[in-house]
Amino acid sequence: MKPAPPLIRNFGLSDCESVWQSMKAYTEARDEHSRDQFWLTEHEPVYTLGLNGRREHVLDRGDIPLLQIDRGGQVTYHGPGQLVLYTLVDLDRLGLGVRDLVSAIENAMIALLAEYGIEAHARPEAPGVYVGEAKIGALGLRVRKGRSYHGLSLNLNMDLSPFAGINPCGYKGMPVTQLSDWVDDFSVAELRQRLCDHLIEKLGYEKDR
Repeated sequence: MKPAPPLIRNFGLSDCESVWQSMKAYTEARDEHSRDQFWLTEHEPVYTLGLNGRREHVLDRGDIPLLQIDRGGQVTYHGPGQLVLYTLVDLDRLGLGVRDLVSAIENAMIALLAEYGIEAHARPEAPGVYVGEAKIGALGLRVRKGRSYHGLSLNLNMDLSPFAGINPCGYKGMPVTQLSDWVDDFSVAELRQRLCDHLIEKLGYEKDR
């Protein structure tokens, strides 16, 4: 029997550190009966550096704060106009491994972008989603006791210039793109829902509960 789909919570514009601490607290407190959750948000401007991230990939952060957090991966930027979806998922209950979750996240973003006529792809050597050589979607995860938190970020309509202050995800000179470079008009609310729908399908939740 497939588990019920996750509870979807929308945090609006939020402080990254506060949401991170809340994710950790929920993951520590949950048990085998706790419902999975997707948290949707946009963050105030911040660079985040993964648990084993190297500060040499932070080139010039200017006035933007740098937060070292407990996800995998190197450095990335979050800011208004970027959709962040945190996946608080019981992988053991879904019968999935970490690589399965990574693939589901990437494939959900790819399927969503295809709805807008954008041909995107994943790269095995560099997790995330790309249009041509340019990165449009990033991901970073933490798994504790078979349960994940952190998740994905998808660039929609944002100021991309802060990415020039870092080597995005540890790759020097990696170009970055966003949905508004390819699509003139879209509904963010509809896009959030469709991304959740795709990810629910890819992760194998029951659809009609």
